[in-house]
Amino acid sequence: MSERRYTEQEEAPEIKSLRRTIAAYANYQDAAERDVKRYERSFKMLPPAHKELLFHLGLRYQRLRWCISMNAAFIMNMLEKFEPPFDMSQYVNVGGHDHPSNMHDHSHVDCTHSSGRGDCSTVSISRSNSQLDGQHDNPQEDAKTHESSRETKNKKDEEEQMAGCSQPVGSNLGTSQGACNSDTDASTAAYCQDKDVSSSSAVDNVTPRHCTSSLFKLNVPPIDVDMVRCIVRNIVRDWAEEGQKERDECYKPILEELNHLFPNRSNQRPPSCLVPGAGLGRLALEISSLGFASQGNEFSYYMLICSSFILNHTQEANEWTIYPWIHSNCNSLSDNDQLRAVSFPDIHLSSAGITEGFSMCTGDFVEVYSEESLESAWDAVVTCFFLDTAHNIVEYIEIISKVLKDGGVWINLGPLLYDFADMTPDDDMSIELSLEDVKKVADHYGFVMEVEKMIETTFSANMRAMMQVLELGRCMFGMGVATRLHTLINLC
Repeated sequence: MSERRYTEQEEAPEIKSLRRTIAAYANYQDAAERDVKRYERSFKMLPPAHKELLFHLGLRYQRLRWCISMNAAFIMNMLEKFEPPFDMSQYVNVGGHDHPSNMHDHSHVDCTHSSGRGDCSTVSISRSNSQLDGQHDNPQEDAKTHESSRETKNKKDEEEQMAGCSQPVGSNLGTSQGACNSDTDASTAAYCQDKDVSSSSAVDNVTPRHCTSSLFKLNVPPIDVDMVRCIVRNIVRDWAEEGQKERDECYKPILEELNHLFPNRSNQRPPSCLVPGAGLGRLALEISSLGFASQGNEFSYYMLICSSFILNHTQEANEWTIYPWIHSNCNSLSDNDQLRAVSFPDIHLSSAGITEGFSMCTGDFVEVYSEESLESAWDAVVTCFFLDTAHNIVEYIEIISKVLKDGGVWINLGPLLYDFADMTPDDDMSIELSLEDVKKVADHYGFVMEVEKMIETTFSANMRAMMQVLELGRCMFGMGVATRLHTLINLC
């Protein structure tokens, strides 16, 4: 697919959108530090007797700062490797906001969505070295997730957890001595000094070449802060051992169905599979490893920057360490649960058995795959937690029916939580159909239902939290036109 050239009018908002995303990542640590300072202000308001009872909270706040600095170090390494598809020095003073974002608080989502146009430039990952070409064209913004925190009791547990947090993300990222909270006791202060817990910014030592100093001074909107934290939690779902349970609940039924429907796959001519809403890319990679020429499609710059880093720049399993649950102080059994480390990726990508032709396509699904040249291009389409991201779900289903070959397969899994329900401006659109109506629309476009069942799953959940929100859904397999056979799994 040829690379699309942008007019100045089209390029300007895309550069602004990407700059806004990079700014949100770059300001991650400062935003998190504001939260910790808020916790400390609340602690200072306690009566003396209550402070004495909860004296260990001072150390907890310093441990939080350390974990935040490690997350920030990973983020800065990620940004350092990112190659923007545009000249980021352009349109610095263009007014207005990028792509207006809409918050939704569905049970499986704690992030934002945005809408807008997008176009595709395919990028491929080779079977030999798992290198993804960094030619990203025009995404927008999205993601998903949930939970964490409470209190531990003795200092030994505190120190053991800190030791568990001690593996640095980047060897070239130093830390500077940070002052401990003046209200904490002497032993806490001494411990803080001993462990060199830093409240300084991780960007002091690694500043990505495309991150101008102005990006570190922006007042990043809370919605953008939430997006970055959402990505950190999504890494667990897609790329950490801790996320295996959710992947087994959501991805495994899809992979099993693909394996069943395409039993005689050929390495010379592998069946093709499109994965819209590919997120951080794990499902698209698993499909590729199953023997399909898989293409993931994603329009979120937040997702694309992170997935590109994981797919292109990880050299070994469990190379990176993050602390994904530190931004929620709710429903934790202990501080150690909230502050626990998670390593990723859980697999060595270069030995994942990737089928030739694996690619990631950036851009809005409707804009990219409405192209006439892509009609009847795919043997299979897999949509996982994707259908309800539409402004117009009918349009999604129509495009899926067009891009599938005769005899092709559609597999869908996900709820109908509609990202734009009750949150779009008056002049925007959100079509929210019941599952019954979704089936009617699918039937109109020739789909034939084959199998239907229920699935229970969480989405980016903290598995050690006191509360888990289950997604209860109905799985349905099978939609088709004439000789075309599609498979639909639907969670609602």
